Amino acid sequence: MKLTTMTQMTIDGVVQGNGGASEEDRRTGFVRGGWALGRGDEQTHAYINQTYERADAFLFGRRTFELFHASWGTLREQDVPGWEGVHRAVNERPKYVVSATLTDPAWAGSTVLDGVAAIANLKAKPGGELQVHGSGTLVRWLLEHGLVDEMCLITVPVVVGQGARLFPETGPDLALDLVESQVDSKGVTIQVFRPAGRPQYPTS
Repeated sequence: MKLTTMTQMTIDGVVQGNGGASEEDRRTGFVRGGWALGRGDEQTHAYINQTYERADAFLFGRRTFELFHASWGTLREQDVPGWEGVHRAVNERPKYVVSATLTDPAWAGSTVLDGVAAIANLKAKPGGELQVHGSGTLVRWLLEHGLVDEMCLITVPVVVGQGARLFPETGPDLALDLVESQVDSKGVTIQVFRPAGRPQYPTS
């Protein structure tokens, strides 16, 4: 399977608390959640639904898995108008959660994985896309281990000035090839990249 990621982020690279629930993600005193709510237009909503619908399976970090289970896993399809595709996909397709401590995931169709080898073995299975949504810490870890085939960044035109970022101030470098790019009527950009090794730097 091809491992792809989809991440909503701000102009300053923040991925924390995009959903806006007051208690969704308050680590390190973060109080500016909800920055993605109402930002994309119908074109972007359709793109997100279609992306979820083509997934063969999903891979989550533990925190995102628990957030998804508490929302998508407990709601009925009729409770999420406009997001039916997302609801069907995450409830019907296999789900894998990367965790060294979780032993019994409550969400039906879920399996716990631990370590690079387990994910590499999952990728080696036949199929289409193994998708990662959110899960910023997991995405960084997957990139460091060369496990990401494509990454989609949905960038919301806002600077929040605090919160966890997808790419830390110091970390491994990565060259990216642009595969797809579009912008919606509200200024939200969607860019799809393929990792392309390390960047080349001038020698003098």
